[in-house]
Amino acid sequence: MTEVEQNDGDATAAGAVPAPVAPQPAPAATPDAPAPAATPDAPGAAASRGATEVSEEVVQKIAVAAARAVPGVADLGGDVARFFNDVLDRVGLDSVGDATRGVSAKVTGTSAVIDVVLVIEAGHVVGDVTEAVRTRVIEAVEGYGLAVTEVNVKVDDLQTPAAPTA
Repeated sequence: MTEVEQNDGDATAAGAVPAPVAPQPAPAATPDAPAPAATPDAPGAAASRGATEVSEEVVQKIAVAAARAVPGVADLGGDVARFFNDVLDRVGLDSVGDATRGVSAKVTGTSAVIDVVLVIEAGHVVGDVTEAVRTRVIEAVEGYGLAVTEVNVKVDDLQTPAAPTA
């Protein structure tokens, strides 16, 4: 004869494994009660606990690195920016201003509009260089999880080979 234990009105045979309990769906939100809080292990739980913002400077730095890697890009920035950068270089402030020079970005939520001003090397086809810059910048920025809505490229100057000195 088996022993029967009483446990809150449930009778089970001693040593028997209790039947598994089917998971119950989470209670739905009602007008009287808010939705239950997400558990820390639930998918998307961390995203619902704060916001992420990417600064324009970060997007600019990503775009600068991508644009500089394109063959045919001699430099970034307009005439004035390059002039001031040369002055800074001469007084020993080599890296000041280089990180974002030649690129501006407007970030709205998770999308960005990027403007690039560059100098191309003589002998390169302008359309090929600008399209390569546009492609690289989009790939680089989107690789960080942002959507790029447009990349505007302005060719500000042409770098010609230096004349040989006699």
